[in-house]
Amino acid sequence: MTVIESRVDRYLAPTRLDEALAALGDGGEVTILAGGTDLMPQSKAGRRRLGGTLLNIRRVAGLDAIAVEGNALRIGALATIARILRDPLARRHAPLLVEACDRFASPQVRNVATLGGNVSNASPAGDTLVPLIALDAEVELASAGGAAPALRRLPLADYFAGPGRTRRAAGELLVAVRVPLAPANHYARFFKFGTRPALDISTISIGLAGVRDGRALANVRVAFGAVAPTPVRVRKTEQALEGQPLDAALAARVAAVARDEVAPIDDVRASAWYRRELIHNMMRRMLEDAAQA
Repeated sequence: MTVIESRVDRYLAPTRLDEALAALGDGGEVTILAGGTDLMPQSKAGRRRLGGTLLNIRRVAGLDAIAVEGNALRIGALATIARILRDPLARRHAPLLVEACDRFASPQVRNVATLGGNVSNASPAGDTLVPLIALDAEVELASAGGAAPALRRLPLADYFAGPGRTRRAAGELLVAVRVPLAPANHYARFFKFGTRPALDISTISIGLAGVRDGRALANVRVAFGAVAPTPVRVRKTEQALEGQPLDAALAARVAAVARDEVAPIDDVRASAWYRRELIHNMMRRMLEDAAQA
C-alpha cells in the first residue's frame, strides 16, 4: 500500500479490498477517490470538502471486473464508462446501460470516470442512474467483517437519499452494481435531453423497460432523471402502462400521467414547466415507438 502523509492530510492507495476497508474504518474524515471526474472539480469549486484522508481505490484489484454471476451481470465499481461501452457482456445483457454510456460526457472523461463514481455522486441527473433503475439494478456494498468483507445489497432505486447523498453506511464501500439478466422479449429504451447529446448535464432523462406480452408491456419499469432531488421510479406511470395494449391512445394517457407525477424545479438548465412538457412529449413519443416496434 502506498502511503503519503503531510502535516494535515494523508493519501492512501490500497491494492486489496481488505486494505481499502481497513483504511475506510468508520468512514469519518475519509474521502473516497476513484476516477475523480466529479470529486476534483467539486472540491476545487468549493462545493465539496475533502476529508483529512484521501482514499484512492483505483488500484484495488478486481473492482473493475465485469462478469455474469448467477442470474445477474455484476459490474465492478471501478469499471470505466469506456470499458462498459465496449464490453461484450455489458452490450449483450445491459444494452440500455450501454446506450446511456454512449451519451456520457466526452471520450476523455469516459476513459477515467467509473460506474461506481457516477452512482456514488448521486446526481439527480446522473447519466447511468436512470437506465440502471429501469433495469432493477442493485448496489453491492462491502464493509470490514472478520476473515472476509461483509456484503450488503440494496436496490438502486432505494440507494439515493438526496442530491449528492446516498444510503451507504459509514464504513461501507460501493464495490459493484448488479443488473438482473433480462428475460426473453425484454424491451428497453433510454432518452436524454440536453443542449448536446453528450458533453452536457441532462435537462431530463427517461428509462423505460418491460417484457413484451403481445401488444402490451409487463413488469414495467419507468425511471426519470433531473425531475426530483434524486433519480426516481414513477410508480403511477408504471401502473398506467402495465399490461395495457400499446397504441397512440395509451401513449397519450400514460404521458399525461407521467407529466403530472413529477415535480421538477426551475434552474439554469430549464424551468419546471419545460421539464414537465419534455417528460410528457418524450414519454408519448417513446411509447408510440414501442407500439410500432
